[in-house]
Amino acid sequence: MHYFNIKSIEKYFTLFVFIALVLLPAIEVITRLFGTTGVVASPVLVQHLTLWIGFTGAVIAARRNKLLALTTEPLFAVNPSINWAKFIGKITTIFIVLALAYGSWELVKVEMAYPMNIAPYLPRWVAQLVMPIGLFLIVIHLFMNGYNKWRNRGILLMGVVLLAQVNRFNFLRESTVFMWVSILFILFAIYKGAPIFIGLGGLAILFFWREYIPLSAIPAEAYRIVVSPTLSTIPLFTLAGYILAESRASERLVRLFRASFGWIPGGTPIVLVLLCGFFTALTGGSGVTILALGGLLYPLLTKEGYSKQFSLGLITVAGSLGLLFPPSLPLIIYGVTAAVSVKTIFLAGIVPGFLRVAIIGGWAVWQGEAQHIRRQKFDLTKIKESIIETKWEAMIPFFILFGIFGGFTTLVETAAMTVVYVFIIEVFVYKDLKSKDLRKIILDCSTLIGGVLIILGVAMGLTSYLVDAEIPFKLLAWVKTFISSKLVFLLMLNVFLLAVGCMMDIFSAIIIVVPLITPLGAYFGIDPVHLAIIFIANLELGFLTPPVGMNLFLSAYRFDENMPTIYKSTLPFFMVMLLSVLAITYIPILSTWTVN
Repeated sequence: MHYFNIKSIEKYFTLFVFIALVLLPAIEVITRLFGTTGVVASPVLVQHLTLWIGFTGAVIAARRNKLLALTTEPLFAVNPSINWAKFIGKITTIFIVLALAYGSWELVKVEMAYPMNIAPYLPRWVAQLVMPIGLFLIVIHLFMNGYNKWRNRGILLMGVVLLAQVNRFNFLRESTVFMWVSILFILFAIYKGAPIFIGLGGLAILFFWREYIPLSAIPAEAYRIVVSPTLSTIPLFTLAGYILAESRASERLVRLFRASFGWIPGGTPIVLVLLCGFFTALTGGSGVTILALGGLLYPLLTKEGYSKQFSLGLITVAGSLGLLFPPSLPLIIYGVTAAVSVKTIFLAGIVPGFLRVAIIGGWAVWQGEAQHIRRQKFDLTKIKESIIETKWEAMIPFFILFGIFGGFTTLVETAAMTVVYVFIIEVFVYKDLKSKDLRKIILDCSTLIGGVLIILGVAMGLTSYLVDAEIPFKLLAWVKTFISSKLVFLLMLNVFLLAVGCMMDIFSAIIIVVPLITPLGAYFGIDPVHLAIIFIANLELGFLTPPVGMNLFLSAYRFDENMPTIYKSTLPFFMVMLLSVLAITYIPILSTWTVN
């Protein structure tokens, strides 16, 4: 089949899967209103559609060279000639994806031997087929993106084939030297721009291979986490956020917030904090907020007279402020991973979230006075006009909260109805978007979702190894020996999580680190809900922790600034945010009021 035909099939199939993912839960809500039943086995089908959108989205992300990485320049950007350092990273990456594809196929074969239906006439192995097929398509795209000359592609293929011969030498499995050399190769690939899931998947493959455990254990864990009942909310809420970001909703909300808060000192920065928090909570990615809204908000601040340094720092910080508010994706993933009620975590994050917004807002007010920014006049007429103009979008947070806590719909159904609601108001009410615009929006959203879900899947495989190796219990034994004070433990936890936050993306950090710290929190009597908020708050701050906080790089990329400038602009905000982390950590009632 022609390569470009494969691209078309991928694109339209992804659109079909995503639309089905939205419609099935929405149909359940509508049929319930009329007292009838919906589609048979709909919840289970939705869970497996999440698996499909995760892998089809990852395939499109690989084709577009947008799989989530820790560098702004992807490893597989087309090169006319061979750079040997990157060549090593490319060989390592493709080999790891092929190994994951092989493990996935082994899992499917086991399921075919012992079939189990997830819906009438639908065996589970049919749904799982997307894993080996998707990973193999990722290999094809990486191979095609790596070089534009077939000669160089041939050399790349030969390198992968040679690397695969390692499996023939069993004595290497037990070699400590070989293990550390392999780890260095994996880290080198990540350093050169390989996708994040390569690092996590590569380590999982290495450790399972050394223990003679079948590689099918990794995709088995990936399948288990991705088809969790609440994980479907991730693509759904993210799609709602993407539709809003592509419409003119941000402009209308800016006018509403400026009319409402522009008359106070620091009014426009407060507007920015509220707007970024709103979009980050919906899209689940602080980077998305910086990249999507930075171009609108930066000129807004500088035009009013705020310094360049203050403006850069505020936008960089504000991009992560929504992660404590529902329906934040990290909160959902934490709840799934730690087996804590997602609704309870949503409620627990509201007060700490507003505390953080208030602290940053207070700093902005003080800066407004210090920089002698002229205030707008309080104009009740403008406020009324902007409320009327924005009323449908201003209702979205209340719509979501009612769906989550009202008891009529499940979390997944709320997310699906949010997509339907946002689609209706942006296409038919405000008419900012046309139906054909949704194709690009869905594919862009799938790119992000694919990058996130494949990280979660392979990270779960690595976590499974850590649990089997009893790492959490060994860590607990060490902590019991050296730490006796709860306050000291909380302080060390803050330092550790800040380091994790600046070195890892938040999604893989949740999957890998949460199983390690959960028994420690239980030992020191920390409420699981409080621990969840401490974790997310610290990782929010980790995005801004020099030298490698992810938001620092994204801001430098978005505004074309050097890193020292970004460090200098965000340092005051980092210190202010640190105060909020300490308050959230040492005043448990801010988070546990819902439980109590």
